[in-house]
Amino acid sequence: MNGRGSWSFLLVAAGTGSRIGGKPKQFRQLGPHPMWMWSARIAEELFSRGMIDELTVVFPRDNVLTEAEGKFDIRTRFVAGGKTRTESVRNALRETEADFVLIHDAARPFVSVELCEELIRTVSNEPDTGAIPLLESVDSLKKVGNGISALPREEIFRTQTPQAFRRTSIEEVLASGGAGATDEAALWIAAGKKITPVSGSERNFKVTTDFDWAIAHALVGAGRTLRVGMGYDVHELVHGRKLILGGIEVDSVLGLLGHSDADIICHAASDALLGASGEGDIGTLFPSSEERYKDAESALILKEVVELTASKGWRALNVDIVLVAQIPRLGNLTRDMERSLKRLFTPSFPSVQISVKVKSPERVGSLGRAERMECYAAAQIERYE
Repeated sequence: MNGRGSWSFLLVAAGTGSRIGGKPKQFRQLGPHPMWMWSARIAEELFSRGMIDELTVVFPRDNVLTEAEGKFDIRTRFVAGGKTRTESVRNALRETEADFVLIHDAARPFVSVELCEELIRTVSNEPDTGAIPLLESVDSLKKVGNGISALPREEIFRTQTPQAFRRTSIEEVLASGGAGATDEAALWIAAGKKITPVSGSERNFKVTTDFDWAIAHALVGAGRTLRVGMGYDVHELVHGRKLILGGIEVDSVLGLLGHSDADIICHAASDALLGASGEGDIGTLFPSSEERYKDAESALILKEVVELTASKGWRALNVDIVLVAQIPRLGNLTRDMERSLKRLFTPSFPSVQISVKVKSPERVGSLGRAERMECYAAAQIERYE
């Protein structure tokens, strides 16, 4: 709670996205997050600034339990939506005891912290008023009915969200009906209550059509950094050592010699990620001179590198691995290696693509004589500002 009273950021994400079609738009991937999560991250930032106290997310009833909870620092609750927007908002309001609410559409992913703060300040200063963002109409406007007539655009404004209200007051307004209302402000105004406009933002547009979706992707892409890293490792093959590749033990009379378990695939993949993110290499971070890494599981080293990459804000998109080995035959084990590696990348990067290929040196040189193995890896990562 703060001096402004307690606030809940109420995120309405219960729609079906029928106008854009396909998967409900709030769950579509927009850059690094599903679209609904962009607004949730704004709520987190407001919480860190002491402006709000909780986040309440309204999902379609069959999605409430499928979306992972515990993703946010702010106290978060997920609520099942209703058949209409008004019913969904009512359901959310019943789950909070905050003094005031910011009601926002998940289909507006680019809302700013500054706009939210302005709305909070407006209602905190005048608790009996509501506050809404408005934008001027820049196009010439016409009314089509019995003929076509012109409308004065200086009197017509576009309404955005979030919209700010005292919780008990908006509950009373919604209880009076208005199932077909497209926003809460319309019912608030119809009830004769005072409302104060603040300046909206063109960037805070609603993703409704395929064209809007393309614009949203373009905006996100403008802040995207994409990097590629390379990794390489080589180890001698000897008798008396287990052969560990990609985190699994392989039946073989020869194993790889090394300070750790010498899992050449995990080593190359680790260096590829570290190279892409600019964090050095495994020789620096996990030196063979340290006794604690003697016979260490390289899979755990890779897992630590994955977590380091994620902690820097990067998301791994793809890791492509080429192992060069004469013996043993490994082609039938590549899928097992991919599954093993995938487990190391989850939950940090659940959607990463892992590919493992095995190439024969065709009995050429020391590789062809099964004296050693080589591994190459490439990792592609991205980060959004």
